[in-house]
Amino acid sequence: MTHNAIIVDDEEFARSSLYFLLQENCENINISGIAKSVAEARNLLSQHPIDLIFLDIAMPGENGFELIKDAKESNAHVIFITAYDQYALKAIKANALDYLLKPIDIDELKLAVEKANDYISLKKNGLDRNDNLQNLAQQLHERTEIRKISLPNGQGYSLTSISDIVHIAADSNYSIFYLVNGERITVSKVLKEYEEILPENQFIRVHKSSIINLDYVSEYNSKNGLEVTLKNGDRIAVSRRRASDFLEKVKSYTSFESEK
Repeated sequence: MTHNAIIVDDEEFARSSLYFLLQENCENINISGIAKSVAEARNLLSQHPIDLIFLDIAMPGENGFELIKDAKESNAHVIFITAYDQYALKAIKANALDYLLKPIDIDELKLAVEKANDYISLKKNGLDRNDNLQNLAQQLHERTEIRKISLPNGQGYSLTSISDIVHIAADSNYSIFYLVNGERITVSKVLKEYEEILPENQFIRVHKSSIINLDYVSEYNSKNGLEVTLKNGDRIAVSRRRASDFLEKVKSYTSFESEK
């Protein structure tokens, strides 16, 4: 049985690569449309009967969670596409049809589609899909066990451990990741998206153009305005309006570390 599907992702490479993989490996999936935002996805859902949505989570404007209500109303099922690693998803995998971790593995894609095909075809009774999706959204949103994120680099993705991120700097509509090994990765996403994704107990936005990893703070002083020195030698200014939040976060973080 053929199922109609849409792909929702703000990254052109992600959209095109997933489309190609589905065309080449999943003959029972008919791609009825491709959207680069939740708003475009809603329009597709209103125009076509859709069985399955391949849905990215982190997108500018509305994120993937905000399409869940529309998925329910359209009787569409969701496979999430995410940069969260397998540890964060273990606890919630039972609540979803499945998920795809960027960069997408072909075998995992096939298994996810097979699972979706079985679920949709059998039309199991007694399972409230919306409750499952809401549980998935809530548990992913809590992001308590994130260990890695996937950073689009133009040719594909760099799978990066968050513990290796020293700080992130904004550059117009781009974000530059400074890693502990000295590498820099430039990503075509704004800083706010990573502020929402990264664990707030470890990362803090200290300036409109800077997020730092508290693990790498070596000192801070207010000699010339509040400034943080990181273990790699980089100096990051802390804006006046974020100073009190930073100091509170450092205090809490230091207390937490000393209790370990």
